[in-house]
Amino acid sequence: MNQVDFERRAGQILEELFEQIEDQLGDWLEVDLEGGILTLELPDGGKYVVNRHAPNREIWMSSPRSGAWHFAAAESGDWPSTRPGPAGPVAFPALLADELGAASGRAVRLTL
Repeated sequence: MNQVDFERRAGQILEELFEQIEDQLGDWLEVDLEGGILTLELPDGGKYVVNRHAPNREIWMSSPRSGAWHFAAAESGDWPSTRPGPAGPVAFPALLADELGAASGRAVRLTL
């Protein structure tokens, strides 16, 4: 993926996530997308920050539950983690959906 394609796709992903999370959990948490940074503030004060990292062509996520993650585009169109979890690479946004679901007690489905 070249830089222009990355910038376009990463921006779309952040907008899509913003809309999906706002629709599913907007009554439970604070959702903000500003300047290409998606911020999710949980009722307990925990905060997720998701943004694009242009130099590496990655999407970065900071989680109050599992720490820092970096995701790079795969040929398949998926965004696996650049470091493996216990069972191998972790898929984005499945990790975010799982963590938000566990925190909220709701079924959360995020698609790209």
